Amino acid sequence: MLAVSPPPRLPLRLPVRPLLAFSLPSPRRRCRSNRGRLRGGPRPLCRLRADAAAGRRAGIVIDVDEVGEIGDRDLPVDVLFARRLPPALTVGDGLGALRRAADELKASPPAGATSGVIRFEHEFVHPLKSKKHWKMIKANMQWCRYISSDSHLIRAYGFVGMKYDKESSSIEEKLGSYYLFIPQVELSEFDSCSILSSTMIWDDSVSHTFEDAVSLFESCFDQIQNSYDPLDSICHKGLVPSYISGDAHLSQTGNPQLVYLDTELLATIEAKGIPLTLDKFLSSDQSFVRFSPEFLFCSNMELCLQQNETESFIKHCSNINLAWASLIVEECVRLGFTVVEASQDFIPIILLTADRPPELHDAGANQAINQVNHFGTFVRYFFNLPPPSDQIHARMVLTTLDSAAYYAMQVPQGPVHLNCAFREPLDYTDRDWNLDCLRGLDKWFTNSEPYTRYLIMKTVSAFGNYSCSVMEILQIIEKAEQGLLLVGALHTDDDMWAVALLAKHLSWPIATDILSGLRLRKVVNLFPRFDKSILFIDHIDQILLSDSAKNWISPDVIVQIGSRITSKRVGMFLETCSPSSYILIDRHPCRHDPSHVVTHRIQASVVEFAASLCGRTFQRKTSRWTDILMVANSVVAQEIMFQIHSKWSLTEPYVAHVIGESLYGDAIMFVGNSMVIRDLDMFGKGWTNYTSNGNSLMMHHFPEFVGTLVAGNRGASGIDGLLSTAIGFAVGSNKHVFCVVGDISFLHDTNGLALLNQRARRKPMTIIVVNNHGGAIFSLLPIAKNTSPQILKKFFYTMHDITISNLCAAHRVKHLLVQTKAELHDALVKSEVEQIDCVVEVDNSIDSNADFHRIQLSAPRTSGLSDGRFSHEGFILKLCMDANIAGFGEVAPIEIHEEDLLDVEEQLRFLFHRMKDSVLDVIPLLRGSFSNWIWTSLGIPPSSIFPSVKCGLEMAILNLLASQRKCGLSKFLAGSDPLVRDQNSYAGIEICALVDCNGTPMEVALAVAKLVAEGFTTVKLKVGRRESPIEDAAVLHKIREVVGYKINIRVDANQKWTYEQAVEFGSRAKSLQLEYIEEPVSSVDDLIKFCDKSGLPVALDETIDNLKGDVIPKLHQFVHPGIVALVIKPSVVGGFEKAAHIAKWAQMHDKMAVISSAYESSVGLASYIQLAHYVDQQNSVVSRIKNKDTCGVFAHGLGTYQWLREDVSEQKLNIHATPLGDGIRASVEDARGYLHHLNINNNKIERTYNEEKLRSYSVQVDVDDCSYLVKLQEAGDHINEKVVLLLHGFLGTSDDWVPMMKALSPSARVIAVDLPGHGESQVLQHHVENSEQFPITVQSLADLLLKLISQITGGEVVVVGYSMGARIALHMALNQVHSSPRQIRGAVIISGSPGLRDEESRRRRIAIDKSRAKFLMSCGLECFLETWYSAKMWTSLREHPKFNSLVRTRNKHKDIKALAKVLADSSVGRQRSLWEDLKHLKRPLLIVAGEKDTKFKGISQRMCSEITQHGERGSDGRDGDELCEMIVIPDAGHAVHVENPLPLVRAVRKFLQKLH
Repeated sequence: MLAVSPPPRLPLRLPVRPLLAFSLPSPRRRCRSNRGRLRGGPRPLCRLRADAAAGRRAGIVIDVDEVGEIGDRDLPVDVLFARRLPPALTVGDGLGALRRAADELKASPPAGATSGVIRFEHEFVHPLKSKKHWKMIKANMQWCRYISSDSHLIRAYGFVGMKYDKESSSIEEKLGSYYLFIPQVELSEFDSCSILSSTMIWDDSVSHTFEDAVSLFESCFDQIQNSYDPLDSICHKGLVPSYISGDAHLSQTGNPQLVYLDTELLATIEAKGIPLTLDKFLSSDQSFVRFSPEFLFCSNMELCLQQNETESFIKHCSNINLAWASLIVEECVRLGFTVVEASQDFIPIILLTADRPPELHDAGANQAINQVNHFGTFVRYFFNLPPPSDQIHARMVLTTLDSAAYYAMQVPQGPVHLNCAFREPLDYTDRDWNLDCLRGLDKWFTNSEPYTRYLIMKTVSAFGNYSCSVMEILQIIEKAEQGLLLVGALHTDDDMWAVALLAKHLSWPIATDILSGLRLRKVVNLFPRFDKSILFIDHIDQILLSDSAKNWISPDVIVQIGSRITSKRVGMFLETCSPSSYILIDRHPCRHDPSHVVTHRIQASVVEFAASLCGRTFQRKTSRWTDILMVANSVVAQEIMFQIHSKWSLTEPYVAHVIGESLYGDAIMFVGNSMVIRDLDMFGKGWTNYTSNGNSLMMHHFPEFVGTLVAGNRGASGIDGLLSTAIGFAVGSNKHVFCVVGDISFLHDTNGLALLNQRARRKPMTIIVVNNHGGAIFSLLPIAKNTSPQILKKFFYTMHDITISNLCAAHRVKHLLVQTKAELHDALVKSEVEQIDCVVEVDNSIDSNADFHRIQLSAPRTSGLSDGRFSHEGFILKLCMDANIAGFGEVAPIEIHEEDLLDVEEQLRFLFHRMKDSVLDVIPLLRGSFSNWIWTSLGIPPSSIFPSVKCGLEMAILNLLASQRKCGLSKFLAGSDPLVRDQNSYAGIEICALVDCNGTPMEVALAVAKLVAEGFTTVKLKVGRRESPIEDAAVLHKIREVVGYKINIRVDANQKWTYEQAVEFGSRAKSLQLEYIEEPVSSVDDLIKFCDKSGLPVALDETIDNLKGDVIPKLHQFVHPGIVALVIKPSVVGGFEKAAHIAKWAQMHDKMAVISSAYESSVGLASYIQLAHYVDQQNSVVSRIKNKDTCGVFAHGLGTYQWLREDVSEQKLNIHATPLGDGIRASVEDARGYLHHLNINNNKIERTYNEEKLRSYSVQVDVDDCSYLVKLQEAGDHINEKVVLLLHGFLGTSDDWVPMMKALSPSARVIAVDLPGHGESQVLQHHVENSEQFPITVQSLADLLLKLISQITGGEVVVVGYSMGARIALHMALNQVHSSPRQIRGAVIISGSPGLRDEESRRRRIAIDKSRAKFLMSCGLECFLETWYSAKMWTSLREHPKFNSLVRTRNKHKDIKALAKVLADSSVGRQRSLWEDLKHLKRPLLIVAGEKDTKFKGISQRMCSEITQHGERGSDGRDGDELCEMIVIPDAGHAVHVENPLPLVRAVRKFLQKLH
């Protein structure tokens, strides 16, 4: 190539070719030579220089300013000839002939010729009338068309008035600069023929030798052979990058023009003395200029303008109809199709038919006929487009058209039919439509190509290489910065092998579907150090659960091999990630693009495609994006493994996780649909060890690992015939097949069991049936949130009680039932050893006591709210599994807690009852599972548990589980995380000393000096207690004066300063080098302002303590770099789980996470030491993930141990100075040993609580003509004057109140009764002839209970009633106005009503309840319960995890007749209205309603309004406002005492305290 410009600076990944460059200044003089001349026009000879920078042959570089004064317009050469080759028939033949001629010249170079110009010309017998060939040549090689009869002359092309700046790699306009080049290969079209020619130029004097020319010529043909496609009929523009270097695009330089000239034209211009200007040359605005075999400039400005017009036109369409029509027309134009007469000549055409919308078909609408499949079998493809809608992505229209066009071009070619439904024909009416439907079309708007390009893998026969379409794909992949390889279903070992090789070759992250065969992999034992060089992302589904992860996982190129991705979440991600290129490869022509994002669809075998890419060398790019993705996958994998293995019970995810380990030798898998395949896809273990069974390995495998072929029926994802299909799969593969299906799938193909007996020509099968007794997948769908459990069970879950073992016995198939992890493992091993067909059916306590203790402190606590006491009270919890396994926890609230000791004790008593015999099947590993266990196992909203109680409970359970595993708490929390380095026996944490700032500055300084002498290197001082912050600053200055700057100083203001005072302190403390100042002000806004103003590092403490609910989103307001630490008190924030969560957030934001105590005993401190060490380990992990240094070693705030003069044990927690002088440290191993050998000092125990046993008895009560035997349960001191009577609701019993009774027993004598007709209470006898004449009304029950009270206690009682019991309690309280002695001290009304005001409502309610009673008698209790609890009132109760157990207890009632009588007789319709009586209330009421119970919440509010507005003064002198109090319990509906009991317990106790 002869060029007139400095060569571009090429990227290092491309070979650098030599160029001959010169410039064209004004002519000066002319020289002659006896040698042949290359006539270059009237100009002087240029002074040439060779650029050999960096040892590379960068070609010959000449700037216009470096022109010499030689003055000759000719460039003399030794050899100058043109050789006419024999005519050719095709372009391919011509190119081959040119290459052969060049090879001959290379073999016999001109002897002694140091310079020369040789030209080969090839004439075609007939002109190139085939449009597709001309378009291919023009488009793929980017050559310009010209016509001239002077074929022996050399033609040049280039730029005029353009200058290339090497330093900035940019092009700028500059008059006087000329850039011209001579193409090495040209195609010229004439009227009667076409000429293909090539030119070779060399000159040793300018360091461009014959060898260089040959090399440059060969590189040009290498490019041609990669671009030329004799069969390609689609124009592929933009195949070669349109830039020189970096981002220097020609489109940024105005409108440069490509110039054409030859020697005759230059001679004419020079002879006439005409100035050399642009208007003397032929030029074009739409051409391409080549600067090297790899690079060219394109300046198709008109095309760019047209593209912009297309985007603007579509976006400004008046309505969605017009927009869709425009998209259809535009895509058809780009595809190059025109509608012509369809005939039997196999002509590909697209038939577009307009149609009416589907709602007008068969409705008598005008011009509405059935056009679906209108042309029948005469079309190759049909698609019925939906009516235009902005709710459908517009790219769906484009992909449909592209797919149709591809079908039209397939053999046999022919017409395709698209039926386009429009709701209004020829409608230009303005109607708003959402431009979001155009999302993903940005690239389509900026080019002229179809949205989806359909390509076929082909080789070029002339050169033996792949076609231009493949070259385009190669260039896309080469440019990718964040490439992702997505692998769908693969069906052969060869395909798996090819994809694995490709992934390794590209070094891209590879996300594999469960059906790819690469999701479950086994490391070959011969390679124990295998480093997993292929970047498998096994858990992209779980990674995409994070919104933040979805935001940064933004691949620019996705290559999908194989169709059908199982994960719905991945499919949804593909719809929104918008990569610049999405390439889908599969051997069939079907679209398989549900997200409509594919930009390149290649129909090829996996092996063929992988071979084409593996044969090309790609530059390896280091990508932080890839590193982060791999780390995220590793973290998720470890989390999944730990969560799955932490469950005691056998779960479906566990089966999915370990099944791969059971695939011995060449065993393969067939997987069913529904939950089974999803579980395998999400939870399958990516890497396991390969173990051969001694037979043979897979045919194809890496030396490092083997894949596992997995098959499944994912065509329509149905559940019919799966077992039979699996058996056929076993026959066809002749391998041991593990078939994993769900129970419903298994039952839909039980006939397949008969096929198992036909063992001809197949190996034995292991069929694993995951039996959850129904279609559990529906519980994960949105419908489960809005549909009652009864409806789901009846119509969706397909519940069954079929015994699978009986089915297997009937077909003589071996059956194994497994219910534990060990049984599953044994069953799988057994099936392998016995080598017979086998069906494996997978069918899916803690004693506690608390020690109350009092710990003497050697000094008052230093918290800002301390009352000066020298003692600390709390609870020690001890949870036991057996005599040798125990876990200790501590609950010791202080003044900074919202709860007090009474609050804590009642919650502990309640929780211990609920925890009795509970199954700890989810280990609380600080990742939310502990809260989940509290809700699902105990039925208590975690948010209702006080922070100190939750912390102590977590502490005890974690220590219990660590003890069970014979390890420390810290190691147990870290689990098997490979990112956490192994602990050594000397692992520990540094402790920060705590100093109160009372005394003179010198006294405080000396106290600090004493601590430094003991070994402390970090000290925290309390400030904000003095008259002014100036005094606090003076104390700190004195400390620095005494101890110097060798220690870290922290100060804690406990939010006591105003902003002005804090700023004053900050100004005086700048030079003190404080590690941080803790909570200088109380306002968040002032805190941020203080950071900006003072520049001092700040730490948070109380601020995070006050955050409720999900704290992480609320912490984002504290990302300010001036906030350097978070001080975390687990007992205040709500436990280890939440503390670790907050710590992780701090570490991710480069802040210190400091674990701090709240004056706990050594039990709490020993646990916090291990938690702090775990937090430090996680900090190291986070730092490694972020590739940053850690925050360094810092001290944790556990120095309160110095405040303990006494402890709960005679043992001492070992906290001491180290010999290395690195501070006072606590050993993790010593902390573990302390808890393991802990013996409580009984002298420090005031009382011990082992779960209280209730006293149960019956009392006979005679009322009028009837006698009742009433069952009672009692808790608490029987001589306590505070008596609480608990009344249950309809269908309940006294057992409903047992947890609350135990919680309230320290405060009162608590009695619960079984109301008549319920539980064990009985109606003994009637003294009337007809017992039906004696109704059991609310009033009669109230009278009965008043008489009962007089028999069991002589004092007043507080009545607590729920629902029906609440109505009775209200009667009892209001009927005491005139009675004497008064027996009711007050009442708690829970979800109760005073009755109905009007007579009509009462009559209607009586009829309803009477009907219900008859239904109960006729249909039985079980049917009645199903109907009763389907009411709207029980919506929230049905969602409660204890609902099913509650219904089971309701089903235990034996006297159905009495129960029905109570329902009818105590109907709220028969009850006397008490609304007027409320105005005369004399006894205090506490009215309680659930937040979700809208009806009774309104009734409660109206009751309070009646009492407060019209009520009289109470018997104890209280007015209406004091007589009535209402509370609403959060997260609860009608059954408050079941749904959220802990706030109710506290409210009742507070009410008792107020009454007494």
